[in-house]
Amino acid sequence: MNMPLRTIIRNINRYRAAHISHRNFLFIASIITGVVMGLVAVALKKSVHAIQHWLQEGFFGYDWQFLFYLLPLIGILITVFYVQRVHKGSLGKGISGIIQSVSRRNGNVSADNTYSHMVSSAVTVGFGGSVGLEAPIVITGSAVGSNIARIFLLGQKERILLLACGAAAGIAAVFNTPVAGVLFAMEVLLAEFSIPTFIPVLIASASGAVISRLMYNEHLFYLITQDWKIDAIPFYLLLGGLCGLVSVYFMRVYYWTEKKFAQTKTVIPKAIGGGLLLGLLIFCFPVLYGEGYSTIASLFSGDTSKLLENAFYKEWVSNPYILLLIIAGIVLFKVIATAVTINAGGNGGIFAPTLFSGAVTGFGFAFFFNTTGLKELQTVNFVAAGMAGILSGVVHAPLTSIFLIAEVTGGYTLFVPLMIVSAASYFITRAFEPYSIYTEKLAQKGFKVDDKELVLLNNIKPESIVERSFIALQENDRFRKLSNAFLVSDQTVFPVLNSENKLVGLVYIDDVKSILMHEELFDQKLISEVMVKPQYSISVKDDIQKIMRLFDLSGLWYIPVLTTDGSFAGFADKRKLLALLRETLTSHQLSERL
Repeated sequence: MNMPLRTIIRNINRYRAAHISHRNFLFIASIITGVVMGLVAVALKKSVHAIQHWLQEGFFGYDWQFLFYLLPLIGILITVFYVQRVHKGSLGKGISGIIQSVSRRNGNVSADNTYSHMVSSAVTVGFGGSVGLEAPIVITGSAVGSNIARIFLLGQKERILLLACGAAAGIAAVFNTPVAGVLFAMEVLLAEFSIPTFIPVLIASASGAVISRLMYNEHLFYLITQDWKIDAIPFYLLLGGLCGLVSVYFMRVYYWTEKKFAQTKTVIPKAIGGGLLLGLLIFCFPVLYGEGYSTIASLFSGDTSKLLENAFYKEWVSNPYILLLIIAGIVLFKVIATAVTINAGGNGGIFAPTLFSGAVTGFGFAFFFNTTGLKELQTVNFVAAGMAGILSGVVHAPLTSIFLIAEVTGGYTLFVPLMIVSAASYFITRAFEPYSIYTEKLAQKGFKVDDKELVLLNNIKPESIVERSFIALQENDRFRKLSNAFLVSDQTVFPVLNSENKLVGLVYIDDVKSILMHEELFDQKLISEVMVKPQYSISVKDDIQKIMRLFDLSGLWYIPVLTTDGSFAGFADKRKLLALLRETLTSHQLSERL
């Protein structure tokens, strides 16, 4: 940051400290975050459309149809080159990392993330990668909010709040859905809900949506529907069950593909192999090219030709049952195309692929019943409900799914069907996959962000429970030294250290009470004779969840804490931990009442 800019920011901070209340400035910061994210979302959407237009005019105007299948590979290679050269091979935190940062009560997101995901995802999606822009915009928004808080010297709690504001504004601006943006931030990123938290997120989301609407007034979809029929409720329940199963399939295939790609460590061969595989998938199902929103829009308008566009076999598909098989193939292979795009080196998210898979699933479901004559269903209603169902199952965010689809399609009359399908899909998916696609990796590492009490536990800093005031002993000390220390200290456990300050043993007062009653033994016994080897220890880098589990496992009230080089640093005190946990829970309950 150059000096004039630093001076301006310093003066702004002085002025707001003197003249603007903390609460009012938080509202101002949320508006700034929302406006910035509205501009970012518009820039990202226009960039992608510009790349797509340039490719269509530059290549598709000629008879170079084979490039259609190679463009995603080119996009992945450009993205990999950008990431390797500019960002040293790492793009920083994904949504899982953002969730973990929030849950750890940190909220720090690198400033690089304010543009890196925007650039790389624009290239990936613009060149036909089978992913969406929503995850990159959420990460960008989180980085914008976090760094605005840092610039204006706001605290940790405000930094997390503005991070959520940025994410909400990003979703709102991309879809023109302010309510869904708020719900996404509350349901996916934040572990708690309170009015003081809700208002700034709402302001940021509305600001982002307004800016996006002013500068890019284009709707993704137009839903034409009269109403839904009450006798279709059993079929919405069936669709919800199907969406739940598809969601489980989506998540497991995504994880499996990710593990397969992780086995290849070299970047370029992975990018080339993944790009060629993606090209083959697009050759088989050309509809897998890009985000897929144009296909969803065509399904809403009743046009099914988009499903077969550019397919070499489209002239052969005259039987509706063959079309059903192709629809099933599209749903089954979409997740593979998405996982390949991301793990080969491209950048994007699973938001758009879940909406695409849901739309095709809902269309196929209605098409099956209409074709067989078993029941006449309103196809567009089931397309919309399918989108909500799979998004709800994969992301574990039913409220976000319901309001996102209602807002983005204008299908507010479909609230009940959306609720039925989203709820059914969510419960079925949770039965097989207890964590969302964003939190599964964290859960595998032992970080359970879905557990609200554990998330609140992360408010406690590990160093705050370490007792550093203690009397240490050495192995060759006489028992009398322990007796004297016991008289002047309230310690119930004493560390035994060597000359290098390494822990070699512990002496528990309860274990030596019988000796304390016999003073004649004080000069005969050595500390080495009464000490015990430590069974448990904690590193200074361990998180509070691990420390809590170790207290439960050991049954101890004090556990030794070691530095990174193995030196003794003090004792983790369970009493301090319980007191701080009680204080945190009380504070949280009070904030919810405000």
